Amino acid sequence: MEKRDYKKYNNIKLAIGIAKGIVSFILILLFVTMGYSTLLVNYLSGFISNSYLLFIAFVFVTGSITAILFAPVNYYSEFYLEHKFNLSNQTIFKYLVEHLKGLILSVVIGVPVLLFFFYVLNEFGSLWWLPLAIGLFIISVVLGRIAPVIILPLFYKLTPIDSASGGDELKDRIEVLAKEAGIKVENIYKFDMSKNTKKANAAFTGLGKSKRIILGDTLLDNFTKDEIETVIAHEMGHYKKKHIIKNILIGTISSFLTLFLISFLYESTIGLFGFSSIKDIAALPVLSLWAAIIGLIQSPFGNILSRKFEYEADEYAVTATSKPLPYISTLEKLTEQNLADKDPHPLVEWFFYSHPSINNRINALKKFINESGDSTLIRELNFEGNN
Repeated sequence: MEKRDYKKYNNIKLAIGIAKGIVSFILILLFVTMGYSTLLVNYLSGFISNSYLLFIAFVFVTGSITAILFAPVNYYSEFYLEHKFNLSNQTIFKYLVEHLKGLILSVVIGVPVLLFFFYVLNEFGSLWWLPLAIGLFIISVVLGRIAPVIILPLFYKLTPIDSASGGDELKDRIEVLAKEAGIKVENIYKFDMSKNTKKANAAFTGLGKSKRIILGDTLLDNFTKDEIETVIAHEMGHYKKKHIIKNILIGTISSFLTLFLISFLYESTIGLFGFSSIKDIAALPVLSLWAAIIGLIQSPFGNILSRKFEYEADEYAVTATSKPLPYISTLEKLTEQNLADKDPHPLVEWFFYSHPSINNRINALKKFINESGDSTLIRELNFEGNN
Protein backbone atom coordinates (compact mmCIF):
# COMPACT_ATOMS: atom_id res chain seq x y z
CA MET A 1 0.00 0.00 0.00
CA GLU A 2 1.28 3.45 -0.92
CA LYS A 3 2.26 5.77 1.90
CA ARG A 4 -0.49 8.37 2.37
CA ASP A 5 1.45 11.15 0.71
CA TYR A 6 -1.15 13.86 0.04
CA LYS A 7 1.17 15.89 -2.20
CA LYS A 8 1.95 12.94 -4.44
CA TYR A 9 -1.70 11.89 -4.64
CA ASN A 10 -2.97 15.35 -5.53
CA ASN A 11 -0.16 16.07 -7.99
CA ILE A 12 -0.93 12.84 -9.87
CA LYS A 13 -4.65 13.67 -9.94
CA LEU A 14 -3.93 17.19 -11.17
CA ALA A 15 -1.53 15.99 -13.86
CA ILE A 16 -4.06 13.46 -15.13
CA GLY A 17 -6.82 16.08 -15.26
CA ILE A 18 -4.66 18.55 -17.18
CA ALA A 19 -3.39 15.88 -19.57
CA LYS A 20 -6.93 14.67 -20.32
CA GLY A 21 -8.03 18.22 -21.09
CA ILE A 22 -5.12 18.84 -23.46
CA VAL A 23 -5.50 15.49 -25.22
CA SER A 24 -9.27 15.99 -25.60
CA PHE A 25 -8.73 19.39 -27.20
CA ILE A 26 -6.11 18.04 -29.61
CA LEU A 27 -8.28 15.07 -30.58
CA ILE A 28 -11.28 17.28 -31.38
CA LEU A 29 -9.07 19.65 -33.37
CA LEU A 30 -7.55 16.80 -35.39
CA PHE A 31 -10.96 15.20 -35.86
CA VAL A 32 -12.22 18.35 -37.57
CA THR A 33 -9.12 19.54 -39.45
CA MET A 34 -8.28 16.12 -40.90
CA GLY A 35 -11.80 15.65 -42.24
CA TYR A 36 -12.82 12.72 -40.03
CA SER A 37 -15.88 14.61 -38.80
CA THR A 38 -17.20 14.97 -42.35
CA LEU A 39 -16.30 11.37 -43.19
CA LEU A 40 -18.24 10.10 -40.18
CA VAL A 41 -21.33 12.14 -41.04
CA ASN A 42 -21.19 10.96 -44.67
CA TYR A 43 -20.85 7.35 -43.55
CA LEU A 44 -23.73 7.53 -41.05
CA SER A 45 -25.99 9.39 -43.48
CA GLY A 46 -25.72 6.39 -45.81
CA PHE A 47 -28.17 4.49 -43.62
CA ILE A 48 -29.71 7.22 -41.39
CA SER A 49 -31.91 9.74 -43.20
CA ASN A 50 -33.49 11.52 -40.22
CA SER A 51 -31.27 14.47 -39.22
CA TYR A 52 -32.06 14.14 -35.51
CA LEU A 53 -31.18 10.44 -35.44
CA LEU A 54 -28.08 11.23 -37.48
CA PHE A 55 -27.04 13.82 -34.89
CA ILE A 56 -27.56 11.40 -31.99
CA ALA A 57 -25.63 8.69 -33.84
CA PHE A 58 -22.78 11.13 -34.48
CA VAL A 59 -22.62 12.05 -30.79
CA PHE A 60 -22.84 8.38 -29.79
CA VAL A 61 -19.96 7.31 -32.04
CA THR A 62 -17.66 10.20 -31.11
CA GLY A 63 -18.54 9.84 -27.43
CA SER A 64 -17.89 6.10 -27.51
CA ILE A 65 -14.50 6.58 -29.17
CA THR A 66 -13.55 9.14 -26.53
CA ALA A 67 -14.74 6.88 -23.70
CA ILE A 68 -12.73 3.94 -25.03
CA LEU A 69 -9.59 6.04 -25.47
CA PHE A 70 -9.80 7.42 -21.94
CA ALA A 71 -10.96 4.21 -20.24
CA PRO A 72 -7.44 3.12 -19.17
CA VAL A 73 -6.52 6.49 -17.64
CA ASN A 74 -9.94 6.76 -15.98
CA TYR A 75 -9.48 3.31 -14.46
CA TYR A 76 -6.04 4.31 -13.21
CA SER A 77 -7.25 7.59 -11.71
CA GLU A 78 -10.60 6.49 -10.30
CA PHE A 79 -9.90 2.91 -9.21
CA TYR A 80 -6.23 1.94 -9.12
CA LEU A 81 -4.94 5.20 -7.63
CA GLU A 82 -7.70 5.33 -5.01
CA HIS A 83 -6.77 1.81 -3.87
CA LYS A 84 -3.06 2.56 -4.02
CA PHE A 85 -3.52 5.39 -1.52
CA ASN A 86 -5.97 3.36 0.59
CA LEU A 87 -8.95 5.60 -0.15
CA SER A 88 -11.31 3.19 -1.91
CA ASN A 89 -13.63 0.44 -0.70
CA GLN A 90 -14.82 -0.49 -4.19
CA THR A 91 -14.33 -3.82 -5.88
CA ILE A 92 -13.83 -3.74 -9.62
CA PHE A 93 -17.39 -5.05 -10.00
CA LYS A 94 -18.84 -2.21 -7.93
CA TYR A 95 -16.73 0.28 -9.86
CA LEU A 96 -18.12 -0.95 -13.17
CA VAL A 97 -21.71 -1.07 -11.86
CA GLU A 98 -21.52 2.54 -10.62
CA HIS A 99 -20.15 3.65 -13.98
CA LEU A 100 -22.89 1.76 -15.80
CA LYS A 101 -25.56 3.48 -13.70
CA GLY A 102 -23.92 6.83 -14.39
CA LEU A 103 -23.83 6.07 -18.12
CA ILE A 104 -27.52 5.12 -18.20
CA LEU A 105 -28.43 8.28 -16.29
CA SER A 106 -26.35 10.37 -18.69
CA VAL A 107 -28.22 8.89 -21.64
CA VAL A 108 -31.65 9.39 -20.04
CA ILE A 109 -30.92 13.05 -19.27
CA GLY A 110 -28.45 13.82 -22.03
CA VAL A 111 -30.33 12.61 -25.11
CA PRO A 112 -33.37 14.90 -24.61
CA VAL A 113 -31.04 17.83 -23.90
CA LEU A 114 -29.04 17.11 -27.06
CA LEU A 115 -32.21 16.81 -29.13
CA PHE A 116 -33.44 20.12 -27.73
CA PHE A 117 -30.11 21.74 -28.64
CA PHE A 118 -30.26 20.38 -32.18
CA TYR A 119 -33.86 21.53 -32.52
CA VAL A 120 -33.13 25.14 -31.52
CA LEU A 121 -30.02 25.15 -33.71
CA ASN A 122 -32.13 24.22 -36.73
CA GLU A 123 -35.18 26.33 -35.91
CA PHE A 124 -33.59 29.52 -34.57
CA GLY A 125 -30.36 29.68 -36.59
CA SER A 126 -27.92 32.27 -35.22
CA LEU A 127 -30.19 32.86 -32.21
CA TRP A 128 -30.02 29.22 -31.07
CA TRP A 129 -28.14 30.21 -27.93
CA LEU A 130 -31.11 32.17 -26.52
CA PRO A 131 -33.74 29.39 -26.28
CA LEU A 132 -31.00 26.96 -25.26
CA ALA A 133 -30.02 29.16 -22.31
CA ILE A 134 -33.68 29.44 -21.28
CA GLY A 135 -34.08 25.68 -21.61
CA LEU A 136 -30.96 24.98 -19.55
CA PHE A 137 -32.27 27.24 -16.79
CA ILE A 138 -35.52 25.28 -16.66
CA ILE A 139 -33.62 21.99 -16.68
CA SER A 140 -31.36 23.13 -13.81
CA VAL A 141 -34.39 24.02 -11.69
CA VAL A 142 -36.10 20.70 -12.46
CA LEU A 143 -32.94 18.74 -11.68
CA GLY A 144 -32.53 20.73 -8.47
CA ARG A 145 -35.97 19.55 -7.42
CA ILE A 146 -35.67 15.90 -8.43
CA ALA A 147 -31.98 15.12 -7.87
CA PRO A 148 -32.19 14.54 -4.07
CA VAL A 149 -35.35 12.44 -4.21
CA ILE A 150 -34.92 10.52 -7.49
CA ILE A 151 -31.33 10.62 -8.74
CA LEU A 152 -29.28 10.45 -5.52
CA PRO A 153 -31.13 7.34 -4.22
CA LEU A 154 -30.09 5.52 -7.39
CA PHE A 155 -26.51 5.61 -6.12
CA TYR A 156 -26.83 5.76 -2.32
CA LYS A 157 -29.13 4.56 0.44
CA LEU A 158 -30.41 7.58 2.38
CA THR A 159 -31.50 7.30 6.03
CA PRO A 160 -32.94 10.11 8.18
CA ILE A 161 -30.22 11.34 10.52
CA ASP A 162 -32.26 10.94 13.70
CA SER A 163 -32.43 7.19 13.16
CA ALA A 164 -29.05 6.79 11.54
CA SER A 165 -26.51 7.91 14.10
CA GLY A 166 -25.91 9.86 17.24
CA GLY A 167 -29.09 9.23 19.19
CA ASP A 168 -31.22 11.84 20.89
CA GLU A 169 -28.37 14.17 21.85
CA LEU A 170 -27.28 14.80 18.27
CA LYS A 171 -30.90 15.01 17.15
CA ASP A 172 -31.57 17.72 19.77
CA ARG A 173 -28.56 19.71 18.57
CA ILE A 174 -29.71 19.40 14.98
CA GLU A 175 -33.19 20.60 15.89
CA VAL A 176 -31.77 23.76 17.49
CA LEU A 177 -29.63 24.51 14.43
CA ALA A 178 -32.46 23.65 12.04
CA LYS A 179 -34.91 25.94 13.81
CA GLU A 180 -32.47 28.82 13.50
CA ALA A 181 -31.86 28.09 9.81
CA GLY A 182 -35.50 27.31 8.98
CA ILE A 183 -34.84 23.73 7.85
CA LYS A 184 -36.98 20.72 8.74
CA VAL A 185 -35.03 18.13 10.74
CA GLU A 186 -36.42 15.26 8.64
CA ASN A 187 -34.56 16.72 5.66
CA ILE A 188 -31.14 15.78 7.08
CA TYR A 189 -29.91 12.40 5.87
CA LYS A 190 -27.07 9.94 6.22
CA PHE A 191 -25.89 8.22 3.03
CA ASP A 192 -23.76 5.09 2.69
CA MET A 193 -20.66 6.74 1.29
CA SER A 194 -18.48 3.98 2.76
CA LYS A 195 -19.64 1.47 0.15
CA ASN A 196 -17.36 3.25 -2.33
CA THR A 197 -14.75 5.22 -0.41
CA LYS A 198 -13.03 5.95 2.88
CA LYS A 199 -13.33 9.67 2.19
CA ALA A 200 -15.86 11.76 4.13
CA ASN A 201 -18.17 14.45 2.82
CA ALA A 202 -21.36 16.40 3.38
CA ALA A 203 -23.50 18.54 1.11
CA PHE A 204 -26.56 20.75 0.86
CA THR A 205 -28.63 19.87 -2.17
CA GLY A 206 -32.07 20.35 -3.68
CA LEU A 207 -34.62 23.12 -4.05
CA GLY A 208 -37.92 23.82 -2.33
CA LYS A 209 -39.46 20.83 -0.59
CA SER A 210 -36.73 18.54 -1.93
CA LYS A 211 -33.87 20.36 -0.20
CA ARG A 212 -31.62 18.04 1.78
CA ILE A 213 -28.54 18.09 3.95
CA ILE A 214 -26.71 14.81 3.38
CA LEU A 215 -23.87 13.48 5.53
CA GLY A 216 -21.64 10.57 4.60
CA ASP A 217 -21.56 7.66 7.04
CA THR A 218 -17.78 7.92 6.89
CA LEU A 219 -18.16 11.32 8.55
CA LEU A 220 -20.78 10.30 11.11
CA ASP A 221 -18.78 7.23 12.16
CA ASN A 222 -15.41 8.97 12.61
CA PHE A 223 -16.19 12.42 14.02
CA THR A 224 -17.34 13.60 17.44
CA LYS A 225 -20.83 14.99 18.03
CA ASP A 226 -19.39 18.51 18.34
CA GLU A 227 -17.61 18.10 15.01
CA ILE A 228 -20.70 16.68 13.30
CA GLU A 229 -22.75 19.56 14.69
CA THR A 230 -20.40 22.09 13.11
CA VAL A 231 -20.48 20.26 9.77
CA ILE A 232 -24.27 20.35 9.77
CA ALA A 233 -24.14 24.04 10.68
CA HIS A 234 -21.80 24.63 7.73
CA GLU A 235 -24.25 22.97 5.34
CA MET A 236 -27.12 24.93 6.88
CA GLY A 237 -25.04 28.03 6.26
CA HIS A 238 -25.27 27.36 2.53
CA TYR A 239 -29.05 27.32 2.88
CA LYS A 240 -29.20 30.36 5.14
CA LYS A 241 -26.97 32.33 2.77
CA LYS A 242 -29.07 31.17 -0.22
CA HIS A 243 -26.01 29.84 -2.03
CA ILE A 244 -27.91 27.35 -4.20
CA ILE A 245 -30.33 30.03 -5.42
CA LYS A 246 -27.42 32.40 -6.04
CA ASN A 247 -25.55 29.71 -7.95
CA ILE A 248 -28.57 29.08 -10.18
CA LEU A 249 -29.12 32.79 -10.85
CA ILE A 250 -25.44 33.54 -11.49
CA GLY A 251 -25.12 30.36 -13.54
CA THR A 252 -28.12 31.36 -15.64
CA ILE A 253 -26.76 34.83 -16.38
CA SER A 254 -23.38 33.29 -17.12
CA SER A 255 -24.90 30.69 -19.45
CA PHE A 256 -26.66 33.39 -21.50
CA LEU A 257 -23.41 35.32 -21.93
CA THR A 258 -21.31 32.20 -22.49
CA LEU A 259 -23.63 30.64 -25.04
CA PHE A 260 -23.87 33.96 -26.91
CA LEU A 261 -20.07 34.17 -27.06
CA ILE A 262 -19.72 30.54 -28.13
CA SER A 263 -22.36 31.10 -30.83
CA PHE A 264 -20.56 34.18 -32.13
CA LEU A 265 -17.15 32.50 -32.22
CA TYR A 266 -18.57 29.31 -33.74
CA GLU A 267 -20.34 31.12 -36.56
CA SER A 268 -17.33 33.38 -37.17
CA THR A 269 -14.82 30.55 -37.51
CA ILE A 270 -16.52 27.55 -39.14
CA GLY A 271 -15.42 28.84 -42.53
CA LEU A 272 -11.80 28.37 -41.47
CA PHE A 273 -12.53 24.65 -41.08
CA GLY A 274 -14.26 24.34 -44.44
CA PHE A 275 -17.87 24.51 -43.28
CA SER A 276 -20.54 26.91 -44.52
CA SER A 277 -23.48 26.26 -42.20
CA ILE A 278 -23.73 26.26 -38.40
CA LYS A 279 -26.37 23.51 -38.79
CA ASP A 280 -23.87 21.11 -40.38
CA ILE A 281 -23.48 18.20 -37.94
CA ALA A 282 -19.87 17.72 -39.03
CA ALA A 283 -19.12 21.30 -37.95
CA LEU A 284 -20.36 20.85 -34.38
CA PRO A 285 -16.97 19.74 -33.01
CA VAL A 286 -15.85 23.32 -33.77
CA LEU A 287 -18.56 24.47 -31.37
CA SER A 288 -17.19 21.97 -28.83
CA LEU A 289 -13.73 23.48 -29.22
CA TRP A 290 -14.99 26.96 -28.43
CA ALA A 291 -17.08 25.64 -25.54
CA ALA A 292 -13.94 24.02 -24.10
CA ILE A 293 -11.89 27.21 -24.48
CA ILE A 294 -14.57 29.45 -22.95
CA GLY A 295 -15.15 26.92 -20.18
CA LEU A 296 -11.44 26.88 -19.39
CA ILE A 297 -11.34 30.67 -19.16
CA GLN A 298 -14.53 30.79 -17.12
CA SER A 299 -13.64 28.02 -14.67
CA PRO A 300 -11.39 29.93 -12.24
CA PHE A 301 -13.96 32.68 -11.84
CA GLY A 302 -16.62 30.13 -10.94
CA ASN A 303 -14.19 28.67 -8.42
CA ILE A 304 -13.61 32.11 -6.89
CA LEU A 305 -17.34 32.40 -6.24
CA SER A 306 -17.53 28.86 -4.87
CA ARG A 307 -14.65 29.50 -2.45
CA LYS A 308 -16.37 32.71 -1.30
CA PHE A 309 -19.50 30.73 -0.48
CA GLU A 310 -17.42 28.19 1.46
CA TYR A 311 -15.84 30.93 3.56
CA GLU A 312 -19.31 32.33 4.30
CA ALA A 313 -20.60 28.90 5.33
CA ASP A 314 -17.53 28.43 7.56
CA GLU A 315 -18.30 31.70 9.31
CA TYR A 316 -21.92 30.68 9.78
CA ALA A 317 -20.86 27.30 11.22
CA VAL A 318 -18.80 28.79 14.06
CA THR A 319 -21.26 31.62 14.70
CA ALA A 320 -24.26 29.28 14.92
CA THR A 321 -22.53 26.73 17.17
CA SER A 322 -19.98 28.88 19.07
CA LYS A 323 -17.58 25.97 18.58
CA PRO A 324 -14.61 27.15 16.52
CA LEU A 325 -12.19 24.52 17.81
CA PRO A 326 -14.36 21.50 16.91
CA TYR A 327 -14.93 23.01 13.48
CA ILE A 328 -11.22 23.59 12.91
CA SER A 329 -10.62 20.03 14.10
CA THR A 330 -13.23 18.85 11.59
CA LEU A 331 -11.51 20.63 8.71
CA GLU A 332 -8.16 19.11 9.69
CA LYS A 333 -9.60 15.60 10.03
CA LEU A 334 -11.45 15.87 6.71
CA THR A 335 -8.24 16.94 5.01
CA GLU A 336 -6.38 13.98 6.49
CA GLN A 337 -9.14 11.47 5.77
CA ASN A 338 -9.65 12.67 2.19
CA LEU A 339 -5.93 13.09 1.53
CA ALA A 340 -6.54 16.67 0.38
CA ASP A 341 -3.68 19.08 -0.27
CA LYS A 342 -3.33 21.35 2.77
CA ASP A 343 -1.26 23.97 1.01
CA PRO A 344 -1.42 23.81 -2.81
CA HIS A 345 0.42 26.34 -4.92
CA PRO A 346 -1.63 29.59 -4.93
CA LEU A 347 -2.07 29.46 -8.72
CA VAL A 348 -3.25 25.85 -8.57
CA GLU A 349 -5.76 26.72 -5.85
CA TRP A 350 -6.94 29.83 -7.72
CA PHE A 351 -7.53 27.97 -10.98
CA PHE A 352 -8.66 24.48 -9.95
CA TYR A 353 -10.04 24.55 -6.40
CA SER A 354 -13.78 25.01 -5.79
CA HIS A 355 -13.07 24.86 -2.02
CA PRO A 356 -10.33 26.81 -0.24
CA SER A 357 -7.35 24.80 0.97
CA ILE A 358 -7.40 23.79 4.63
CA ASN A 359 -4.68 26.27 5.62
CA ASN A 360 -6.50 29.17 3.99
CA ARG A 361 -9.83 28.14 5.52
CA ILE A 362 -8.43 27.94 9.03
CA ASN A 363 -6.50 31.21 8.70
CA ALA A 364 -9.58 32.99 7.31
CA LEU A 365 -11.72 31.56 10.11
CA LYS A 366 -9.33 32.73 12.81
CA LYS A 367 -9.19 36.18 11.25
CA PHE A 368 -12.99 36.34 11.09
CA ILE A 369 -13.34 35.35 14.75
CA ASN A 370 -10.71 37.80 15.98
CA GLU A 371 -12.31 40.64 14.00
CA SER A 372 -15.89 39.71 14.92
CA GLY A 373 -15.80 41.16 18.42
CA ASP A 374 -17.68 38.06 19.63
CA SER A 375 -16.18 37.44 23.06
CA THR A 376 -17.44 33.85 23.21
CA LEU A 377 -15.88 32.89 19.89
CA ILE A 378 -12.63 34.69 20.70
CA ARG A 379 -12.41 33.00 24.09
CA GLU A 380 -13.11 29.56 22.59
CA LEU A 381 -10.54 30.12 19.84
CA ASN A 382 -7.87 31.36 22.22
CA PHE A 383 -8.45 28.31 24.40
CA GLU A 384 -6.49 26.42 21.75
CA GLY A 385 -3.44 28.60 22.21
CA ASN A 386 -3.44 28.07 25.97
CA ASN A 387 -3.35 24.29 25.75
